Amino acid sequence: MHDNSRLVLARIARFVDERITPAIYPATRPIELTAWEVPDEPVPFAEAVGQRFEPFAVGRTWGKPWGTTWFHVAGEVPREWRGAGHTVELLVDLGFSGGQSGFQAEGLVYEPGGGIVKAIEPFNSYVPLAPTADGAIDLYVEAASNPDIGSNWGWKASPFGDKATAGTDPIYTLRRVDVALRDVTVWELDRDFWALRGLLAELPSDLPRAAEILRALERAVDAMDPDDVAGTAAAGRKALAGVLAQPAYASAHRVTAVGHAHIDSAWLWPTRETIRKCARTFSNVLQLMEVNDEIVFACSSAQQFAWMKEFYPELFERIRARVIEGRFVPVGGMWVESDTNLPGGEALARQFVAGKGFFLREFGVDPLEVWLPDSFGYSAALPQIASAAGSEYFLTQKISWNETNVMPHHTFDWEGIDGTRIFTHFPPVDTYNSVLSGQELATAQRQYAEKGAANSSLVPFGFGDGGGGPTREMLAAASRTASLEGSPTVRIASPRRFFDDARAEYPHPPVWTGELYLEFHRGTYTSQARTKQGNRRSEHLLREAELWATTAQVRAGVDYPYAELDSIWQTVLLLQFHDILPGSSIAWVHKQAEASYREVAGRLEAVIAASIDALSGTGGESVVFNASPFAVAGVPPLSAGVPMRAGEVTVSAVEGGALLENGLVRVSIDATGRVSSLADALGGREFVAPGQSLGELQLFRDTPNQWDAWDIDEHYRRHGQTLTDVTSFEITEEEGRAAVRVLREFGESSVMQDFGLAAGSTTLEITTTLDWHERQKLIKLAFPIDVRAERAASEIQFGHVYRPTHENTSWDVARFETSAHRWVHVGEPGVGVAVANDATYGHDITRQPREGGGTTTLVRQSLLRAPVFPDPEADQGTHVLRSSVTVGAEIIDAVREGYRINLPQRVLPGSGPVAPLVVVHNRAIVVEAIKLADDRSGDVIVRLYESTGVRSGGTIDFDGALDAATVRETDLLERELPARAVTSMSGGTVHLAVGPFQIVTLRVSRVQIVTLRVSRA
Repeated sequence: MHDNSRLVLARIARFVDERITPAIYPATRPIELTAWEVPDEPVPFAEAVGQRFEPFAVGRTWGKPWGTTWFHVAGEVPREWRGAGHTVELLVDLGFSGGQSGFQAEGLVYEPGGGIVKAIEPFNSYVPLAPTADGAIDLYVEAASNPDIGSNWGWKASPFGDKATAGTDPIYTLRRVDVALRDVTVWELDRDFWALRGLLAELPSDLPRAAEILRALERAVDAMDPDDVAGTAAAGRKALAGVLAQPAYASAHRVTAVGHAHIDSAWLWPTRETIRKCARTFSNVLQLMEVNDEIVFACSSAQQFAWMKEFYPELFERIRARVIEGRFVPVGGMWVESDTNLPGGEALARQFVAGKGFFLREFGVDPLEVWLPDSFGYSAALPQIASAAGSEYFLTQKISWNETNVMPHHTFDWEGIDGTRIFTHFPPVDTYNSVLSGQELATAQRQYAEKGAANSSLVPFGFGDGGGGPTREMLAAASRTASLEGSPTVRIASPRRFFDDARAEYPHPPVWTGELYLEFHRGTYTSQARTKQGNRRSEHLLREAELWATTAQVRAGVDYPYAELDSIWQTVLLLQFHDILPGSSIAWVHKQAEASYREVAGRLEAVIAASIDALSGTGGESVVFNASPFAVAGVPPLSAGVPMRAGEVTVSAVEGGALLENGLVRVSIDATGRVSSLADALGGREFVAPGQSLGELQLFRDTPNQWDAWDIDEHYRRHGQTLTDVTSFEITEEEGRAAVRVLREFGESSVMQDFGLAAGSTTLEITTTLDWHERQKLIKLAFPIDVRAERAASEIQFGHVYRPTHENTSWDVARFETSAHRWVHVGEPGVGVAVANDATYGHDITRQPREGGGTTTLVRQSLLRAPVFPDPEADQGTHVLRSSVTVGAEIIDAVREGYRINLPQRVLPGSGPVAPLVVVHNRAIVVEAIKLADDRSGDVIVRLYESTGVRSGGTIDFDGALDAATVRETDLLERELPARAVTSMSGGTVHLAVGPFQIVTLRVSRVQIVTLRVSRA
């Protein structure tokens, strides 16, 4: 046989495009339309329908950026289309571009009584019309004119990310509002062709199966009349029935398809639009569930369910009914799909506490799967935190974006810093927005790394990022590939079913230890510094608020502000979403975040003030409240007291610079305003690398290849300059502290640095105040340290990770920018240095040749960036960033300094000390949180962790005011667990034995004194 396959394929493609697809809707009629444009922010349905609607015509422009227009569609189904055997739909084209679903105009369709029907989306633009006796059509469409900021990914500055600059000119043209007759047989035929053509494109051309499909498609075209597609569609389907009925190979890869819509809780749209995106997507899913019994839909964020409960209660109750059925499945167990690199330990724990708590209260569901397909790398603390919340499984997709290295596993056990392992799946389909195409299914089968040991993977399908969710076309694809020769098999099922089956199939998977570092999007550790600073400040204010509120309740009987703290936590947890905290959203999102953080700070300061006021008494003595788990200035941890005088510090002018001394360290600052020497005053050990300067600012060109706000590319290192010009140099002194202030000007910006040394301290404090007006620049604060560090310790949640400072492997080379929380530590045997910060996450730590031989260690903090997409004004303006360097430091000193710099002391008049509720007799066992139990029983919750990576023992004394009756170990959700860390309890003392980095949550039940009131007859 002559090979004419190329010609046959061309014939098939044209026949589908010109004959079959247009015949799906053989008849359409326009329908009457009126409209009302909302003046500003969206309004509820009940308010909108009461407005004056004006006549509107297809072909007119509509919709200012971020605007809302309500369309009223009224008319009737043509008489000849009514009755059995006819499927009638409303077709709406709001002016969709060829871009992505969820990134442009969308609509939500209502019945006249306010019931939600479904959404109008770019690739899902129909509304089913229920048959009625009179054929009446009466619907409202809430149309959102959201600008398409991201579909072309041009990385250029856009005015549309901020309402203030977006303009008011209409950005869409209404193209279609028709009532249409749908030919279901032709639609099914169209789906047959789509599935078989997709499979054919993936099969080797020399396979008999490929030839069978090709010739079957050709026969289907031959069997049909191009002038009567409707009348011959059944014949076309019959010609394809044989190849569609051929079952899959016994060895075919097994795919579990999970309906999904990865809806970013904010990104290229504000959270107010996300709320509407959720309503649109969930209504689509509910409509599909009414006509399809197989679909299972997984939704991961408790926040999104909570929005539905608040803003769309009728829709929420419909969701609840499907949750009970097991078809609308809460997964993930977190408040949002958060970033996991940047949130602090307690905050990441509270993501699960808040998320799982909501799912348990509302649905009685405890998700076992952590569902984070799109976060930008995964902390090595996550396995333990997830396990401590009762989770057993973990799913991500994002590591497929690695620029350099390919992840060697798709199903594996992921081991965290404490040794906890969690069964993990990384879908080989390499997308969380699958449409179940032949190409995607073939990719899953081809890339699956566990071949020969296991044979199952998960595919999340549905339009995502901006929402939309699964469509009937995707469900048709799943049904055709349930068992189809040449294709993986596809079943629709829940994530739980996949994970349970996968674990049973693969009981001894390989182990990946440590962080899942994303070799991409490294700029997210630095972009939008104000958002990151707001997060850090909020986390520590929450720590203080809970600590002092608990102490005030126990000691003074003050009511604990449960509702207020829960509300604040939910705000902070929302802002940790993986496109908000990382700094990768439009200007609107970050302005809103900064305003929310200011509000959070005000509310928390009020809680703290009320609690401290109840504790401090009425005396006039200066009392320091120390919320740190370490003593500060002689005040014990978690208590209030009178600070101790630490000694003297001196400063003197030397050769155009200055010398700071306090008897412990000696700091020389040269005439260029850089630290030329930082030495141990007792032993004389110098910590500044020879010929280098510490605390200097380095400015780099920052023009990544793509993804501006997300990426720092390695080539930035080739284009840097050190800021040495000095505008002014000033020496200042105050009691117990001396400082040097240096002002510099560069480009369009200026920077002031304060180098301060306090009495009795081995820490040099650096406050950097930047008036920043650069574009596409990166500024770093450099610490060249004279130690030869084989590895660097970086704080993460409830511990730290070690990362090599060398570049032996491609994995090391790719890790050129890393995240750390409050501190990093570098050292050599016997001596170390801690570099801490109060709001900086991005770091790079490398080895440098040492003058005179050997190597030194360069630690750099990434202070600010200035990307132009998606927010052209990112990071512009004034920033105050605090850093410190502590010499002669061990890991525990780094931990202590991290808390100190982030928890400023509160000094106010009072009547005397306030004893701590909890005293831990081992510095390595750190108290992370003290709060009252969520069940409002009055029990006290104490969360601790081992901070140094060493197996430790210790005792905890509970203050007598607690009236501790029992102390039990719990999980993060405060559910009792068998004792792992508690070895014994006697009186108010608990004995602990904890492993490296182990998290321990203790529930202290208090003696309750009950007064019985007896009434006498």
